[in-house]
Amino acid sequence: MKSFSESYKEAGVDVTAGYKAVELMKQHVARTVTSGVLSGLGGFGGLFELDLNGIQKPVLVSGTDGVGTKLKIAFLMNKHDTVGIDCVAMCVNDVICCGAKPLFFLDYIATGKNFPEKIASIVSGIADGCELSGCALIGGETAEMPGFYPEDEYDLAGFTVGVVDKDKILKPDEQKAGDVMIAIKSSGVHSNGFSLVRKVFSISEQNLLRHYAELGTTLGATLLTPTKIYVRSILKLLDEVKVKSISHITGGGFYENIPRSLPQNISAKIDRAALDTPPIFGLIQATGKISDHDMFNTFNMGVGMTVVVDKKDADKAVTALNACGEKAYVMGELVQSDEGVIIL
Repeated sequence: MKSFSESYKEAGVDVTAGYKAVELMKQHVARTVTSGVLSGLGGFGGLFELDLNGIQKPVLVSGTDGVGTKLKIAFLMNKHDTVGIDCVAMCVNDVICCGAKPLFFLDYIATGKNFPEKIASIVSGIADGCELSGCALIGGETAEMPGFYPEDEYDLAGFTVGVVDKDKILKPDEQKAGDVMIAIKSSGVHSNGFSLVRKVFSISEQNLLRHYAELGTTLGATLLTPTKIYVRSILKLLDEVKVKSISHITGGGFYENIPRSLPQNISAKIDRAALDTPPIFGLIQATGKISDHDMFNTFNMGVGMTVVVDKKDADKAVTALNACGEKAYVMGELVQSDEGVIIL
């Protein structure tokens, strides 16, 4: 007998819609399969076989995150195929800061009503993110929760697990004054600060469709630009240069994230004039009349990740990153100080 409950459907949960969503997403999940995947969709757990070739002391590194209120932009734009990239990016960009290669990803989608095509569209973005980071989408959960979420809204979160050789875990304590901090350009606002963005622009469907000359497109298209995934570029860099630390610039901007990768009494002195800041940040600051401090304490300001290397390795690191398609440049240096971040 097929699984179906008329009573549950009357309560707002249609299990058959869930089955249809799974069928629609299978083609996207298949794109992410790597050699370690041992299971398909439908089991109680995702199985992944570790390949420890060349790894002497394997250490698992995990990271979890969501997309936050950027989802409100997706709802208003009725565009759901990019926020999955954001979800993956927020997780894999974190674990790569330890030097870990992401292995697999699982998602969690909670919604007021399961519209199978919408769920499949979300998962297509998750699969895109997994492909970009070289990890497998080995499972997930879609929860239909009527009365908890509005019918046309959802929340999206996920987590990743990566692996790194214990002897290759980055050691921030080795940093010293005179080391160079390299910026890797972001694709825009990424996936943090959207509560402030929404307040600044009094976000509505009409506002999102407004075209801005400085953006070269609409506000909505700019804000929905997916978070850049840096995994492949960073892994390549780690093979070529001795990297001392990496910071993922997310919620809390420069002032919160950069100090997380610095030792005591060492600060990052940043040359603001060197930063390649996309126009969206100037538009946010001018429209919202936001102070410089609050901008750098909320947004990435065009810097998706920072990498610290010895001064003698700076040119080699920048060249290696740019060869991977990134836009990397020196943004400052480390100094003896307990201020954390100094922006000049």
